[in-house]
Amino acid sequence: MSNPDELLVALSAAVESERSNQMSLTVVVGGAVITGRLAPEAVWRERVAEVLKGSDRLGPFSDVFTGGPRGGRPGRGGDPTHLHFHLARILQGSLGIPETGGMYRVAIKDVSAWTVGDFSYFDR
Repeated sequence: MSNPDELLVALSAAVESERSNQMSLTVVVGGAVITGRLAPEAVWRERVAEVLKGSDRLGPFSDVFTGGPRGGRPGRGGDPTHLHFHLARILQGSLGIPETGGMYRVAIKDVSAWTVGDFSYFDR
């Protein structure tokens, strides 16, 4: 979207203000379908930093997400510009990648379609 959807921006702002990760959302971005729960940016950054710290190879990058010496948080204020997904999957055919869910950051301006709720596939 060249102009971010005002309703999606308002939804993201509500998630940010509540510090909750209970809002499920599915979006289409660049042809990919991403489904999962939204998290406030601060919570999302903390979780990504935790995962990175647990890795021997990626540990030094955790500072980028915690505002450490090499990173830094962008200035706050104004409307949210990104959605922060927790426990999210990219839907591909009958699979959700990764199966356990991942952490995705999506620019709101790039969302071409969305719906409230997440999708799951079940073998029947």
